[in-house]
Amino acid sequence: MQSLTSNYFQLFNLPQSCEIDQEALSSEYRKQQGEVHPDRFASAGESEKLRALQLSSNLNEAYETLKSPLRRAAYLLALHDVDVKKVDQKDLSMDLLLEQIRLREKLDELPKDESALDDLGVLRTEVAAKLKAQEKSFAESFDLREYDDAKRVYHELQFLNKLREEIDAGEELRLGY
Repeated sequence: MQSLTSNYFQLFNLPQSCEIDQEALSSEYRKQQGEVHPDRFASAGESEKLRALQLSSNLNEAYETLKSPLRRAAYLLALHDVDVKKVDQKDLSMDLLLEQIRLREKLDELPKDESALDDLGVLRTEVAAKLKAQEKSFAESFDLREYDDAKRVYHELQFLNKLREEIDAGEELRLGY
């Protein structure tokens, strides 16, 4: 049985990078999950069952972290001793705050019925484009080892991801899901 690996990139045999091969990640995850899944150790001793559960849990956490661009960004910064949970004023620019207000107002002003679906789609496209641009900006700052700037961009990514989730929730509400 494999051992617990502290570095998620090493666990999946991937280079430590902002951009990862999602197919390679998924493939390696499925392969390793097949080896350590607790069901495979149902008839094993208690210590082996516990070990399989720990390995599977670690593998799941690593996979979910690397699969998500936002979680992967936070993880990369943490590997370089940057605490993304601590937010300073320098991490939030006035432009970010104004953009946040503008986009939230745009979302809040939409009708609460199905007539807003097209506008939600337009807003989703706008936010997706901003996310893509900020992910690229994060990668550039991170690759240049400008961790303070990468942390600032990370907080912008957090905002945009939350807004995307709110757009999705608004669409589901209007569709009656």
